[in-house]
Amino acid sequence: MANSITIKNKINRFNRSISVSGDKSLSIRWVLFSSIADGISEAKNLLMSQDVLAALKAIKRLGIKSIVTQKKCIIYGKGPEGYNYKKNLTINAENSGTLGRLILGLLINATYPIRLIGDRSLSKRDFSRVSEPLSKFGAKFELTKKKYLPLFIYGSSNLKPIKYFEKKGSAQCKSSVIFGGIKTEGTTIIKAKKSRNHTELLCKYLNLPITINRKKIHDEIKIKKAKVIKPLNYNIPSDVSSSAFFLVLTALSKNSDLIIKNVNINPSRTGIINILKKMGIEVLFRNQKVYKGEKIGDIKIRSPKVIKSINCPSKYNSSAIDEFLIIFLVAAKANGISSFTNLAELNQKESPRLKWAKIILSKMGIKTILTRDSIKIYGNPNLNIKKKIIIKNYLKDHRIFMTSVIAALSFGGHWEIHDKDSIKTSFPNFLKIVNDLKINDKKKKYN
Repeated sequence: MANSITIKNKINRFNRSISVSGDKSLSIRWVLFSSIADGISEAKNLLMSQDVLAALKAIKRLGIKSIVTQKKCIIYGKGPEGYNYKKNLTINAENSGTLGRLILGLLINATYPIRLIGDRSLSKRDFSRVSEPLSKFGAKFELTKKKYLPLFIYGSSNLKPIKYFEKKGSAQCKSSVIFGGIKTEGTTIIKAKKSRNHTELLCKYLNLPITINRKKIHDEIKIKKAKVIKPLNYNIPSDVSSSAFFLVLTALSKNSDLIIKNVNINPSRTGIINILKKMGIEVLFRNQKVYKGEKIGDIKIRSPKVIKSINCPSKYNSSAIDEFLIIFLVAAKANGISSFTNLAELNQKESPRLKWAKIILSKMGIKTILTRDSIKIYGNPNLNIKKKIIIKNYLKDHRIFMTSVIAALSFGGHWEIHDKDSIKTSFPNFLKIVNDLKINDKKKKYN
């Protein structure tokens, strides 16, 4: 089967230093900020995934030119009011919730209706969570079944600032409203549950009219209209979410060490590091620095002798929301029962990931107890899979594919994993790095 892979052998021990792809969250945000900047912006190490390419296609539909070469990407921004709105315009966000939700905040002053579409997976995700606050600015929306894509956005020339309470810990919702505030006269006030803060950091670096008051549980953000936005030249750091798969592969392997270079270790993204440490796994940051507001460093990890179970504090949920599938594999090998709660947001991703966690773990022979928003995992430190496991029909969720690959390499068995092309949305060279870590069957390449 051309779009599937078969894995029959565990990985050998390894002691390596690697680099992973550019940060997806920053790559998409760089594209959007550069599209409304006044002048030419350049990025190096931009993630060349389908999600980021979809963002470049989206701004092209809005009249913004970009050039991609082997070494960099250049965007010719036309300023905050520079989009060219045409009649009968359709923008395709493809599989990217970040693109689909964030760009709506930049379209609230569109002079003609714009149709936003996405692929089958994105069309099952809730867009009312951004249309509701954005409609308070004065834009109007028509959604499929009042919730889903395709949708139409009708911009307004009479936008008004809003007050918005973001309760879910969704950086996409918060960022969409920040972009709306950038387009609107007056002060938009956002009270937001803690979540990744890349948008705020880029606003501060660009000297946009934003103030942030950080509190224990919520942040209060005030944003005003941006008259001018300077170009954004950026060397995109590596993605901690992509790094997570190799951190866990090391944790589940014997006598292995790994260094991942130049990773974005923004504290709003490193919940997985805190969780792994609580499970008895040695993880260190080296060569730390601050780059344009983002904390960056090398991550060093060593495989432990014993993995401890965890009653995972929910305070880590927002900073590890994309990594829980892979974290659950660590819990599968832990000594004891691990509990994870308040994770309903996992089922708002590309697939219902909490449900898929149970499916994968059950196929592996791991007992779980699942509720609407929690999971208990009964770890087995001696887990050694002998049977055949098939993973398919999961809405082409890239993280399910990659989690399954790590499970196969860590626990053994005969795995047949479908929809290999799903990784193109976020981490196209994932299998290349797996191959470079020298799997047991050296003649078998998972291409």
